[in-house]
Amino acid sequence: MNTESSDRAKVKLSCRNVWKVYGAQPDRFFKDGGKQIRDTAEHAASIRESGHIVANADVSFDVHVGETFVIMGLSGSGKSTIVRCLSRLVEPTTGEILLDGDNLLKKTDAELIDIRRHKMGMVFQSFGLMPHLNVIDNIAFPLKLQGKNETERYSQAERVIKLVGLEGRESNFPKELSGGQQQRVGIARSLAVEPDVWFLDEPFSALDPLIRKQMQNEFLRLQSVLHKSIVFITHDFHEALRIADRMAIMRDGAVVQIGRPVDLILNPADSYVRDFTSDVPWEGVLRAVDIVEQPSGSLEGMGRISGDTLIGDMMGYLAGHEEGVVVEGDGGNVLGIATARGVVSALAAGGGKEPTSAKRYA
Repeated sequence: MNTESSDRAKVKLSCRNVWKVYGAQPDRFFKDGGKQIRDTAEHAASIRESGHIVANADVSFDVHVGETFVIMGLSGSGKSTIVRCLSRLVEPTTGEILLDGDNLLKKTDAELIDIRRHKMGMVFQSFGLMPHLNVIDNIAFPLKLQGKNETERYSQAERVIKLVGLEGRESNFPKELSGGQQQRVGIARSLAVEPDVWFLDEPFSALDPLIRKQMQNEFLRLQSVLHKSIVFITHDFHEALRIADRMAIMRDGAVVQIGRPVDLILNPADSYVRDFTSDVPWEGVLRAVDIVEQPSGSLEGMGRISGDTLIGDMMGYLAGHEEGVVVEGDGGNVLGIATARGVVSALAAGGGKEPTSAKRYA
């Protein structure tokens, strides 16, 4: 197993049975800490009947080291509330938030401020730049709060300015920047503290489509370099497909399904999840690893491709390999074989037929 795969097996952040209820007396519904709740939907319904608002209902998931974990859902699904609960910008009603195994809900205000300043980076839809500060001062500001001296904080700010491609803009003020440039400043500011975990709440949704795609590309480039543990909020499934290692879909404050994007496409938990995935271009999502089959004979002399190869790129190659090709993992290990039949079956699933080979061997 390579180092990156090993790291991703480690849990960096855990959300455990988190509820967030707004109203006059939210705590009265969790006198035992929620341990006796047997039916989440039934309990949430009874809370709503009392006039309270259930923003999050028994939310649980893990974020692994170096993983981009995407949370998505429609407006009002609870996705933005849960990311604020993770940092305790919103106080959960009950549950646990574990960072490196340490429960953040038991931290004092002073301890929490220190954790936010040194271990968390946050980027929101609103850029939140200070208009009276130029680019480098905006980026260096959280380092000033950490107590770093002027030389150190400007040196660190210059490093992240280069990382996000803002060289030459150090002296510009926010009003002199485009929307995409302003968002780069926000991203650089959050990265300046070198956070352990990075929270991004719909960071690109206020941008026009072209700039949004450019920022997604920039995000993917940064993550390929930094390998941060990321919680990314979006309502756009196509955006989630581009950036997610795993994802959770939420509805009415609760998690409906968690898995790799391809898992949600191939095996949606219900019609709600299926609606999100209905217009996905399959040939740009499914990869060779998702349609591998058990080899029935010798692999000698067969062509070889990476498991990450998109099936949309495979057909021309498979046309000359009727027996199929060997699919290899990152370390060159054999995952199985891919055939033209398997590709056709997978693409046919876009019309409602389940690709059985993908389901069986993925």
